[in-house]
Amino acid sequence: MVDMTSFRGPAHTPQTHTPAWLPPIRSVEMDRPWVWLASAWQDMMAAPGISFAYGALAVISSFVLVVGLATLDMEYLLLPMAAGFMLVGPLFAVGLYETSRLLELGERPTFGKVVAAYRRNGVQIAGIGMVLMLAMLAWIRVAFLIFALFFSGEPPALDQLVDRIFFSAETIPFLLTGTVFGGIIATAVFSIAVVSVPMLLDRETDVFTAMATSIAVVRANIKPMIAWGFLIALFMSAGMVTAFLGLAIALPVIGHASWHCYRDLVGIGR
Repeated sequence: MVDMTSFRGPAHTPQTHTPAWLPPIRSVEMDRPWVWLASAWQDMMAAPGISFAYGALAVISSFVLVVGLATLDMEYLLLPMAAGFMLVGPLFAVGLYETSRLLELGERPTFGKVVAAYRRNGVQIAGIGMVLMLAMLAWIRVAFLIFALFFSGEPPALDQLVDRIFFSAETIPFLLTGTVFGGIIATAVFSIAVVSVPMLLDRETDVFTAMATSIAVVRANIKPMIAWGFLIALFMSAGMVTAFLGLAIALPVIGHASWHCYRDLVGIGR
């Protein structure tokens, strides 16, 4: 059996050159995302109540979103809204970061401590939240324009949604266009957010320093970050295609793993 305790803690990897006003950035190997996921599973087993409560909240929120869009005859926004959730996911997962942080310190996580985490460095966390929300709104606007372009200004009804999107003459150009624009926005958001929200939770720093640190992390670890972004998209997509029920596991796993990603990649500040 593998000793799972070996997965905890930052990797002993070289630090890259960064500007004096940023904390040191570590370079890691390609296998580290799997280590973060293994550590995340440990955290879930150590604090299952909090972890699965977050997962359940994601599932319930998704069902409410589906019902709300159907009621407003805006079912065509379901896919872009689902993708948009991944853009603001780092903000939603603050409580999961705090759970992993407390476990790392040897403390017992409680719901009270998790809720209080949102107030720590609250102004700066709200600042990154605004940036992520603006990115999501930009993506929703782009998605709306793409729908209008390919479906003559009349988005398909719910009973036609799957056929029109995946099995019509417009399918390939529509999906390619959406993938290109969505990929651009997702890459930009991933670059500024991959470690910035955990960093704001962990340190008394500002949103601009946190975003700059996140970009530096991506630049110093291009291949591991591509792998990590792919795994995030894979886990979250798997959670959504299972009628959102898979989010009960996917969200807490990715949330806890994101904390370990941050701890692995960002050194102690100067």
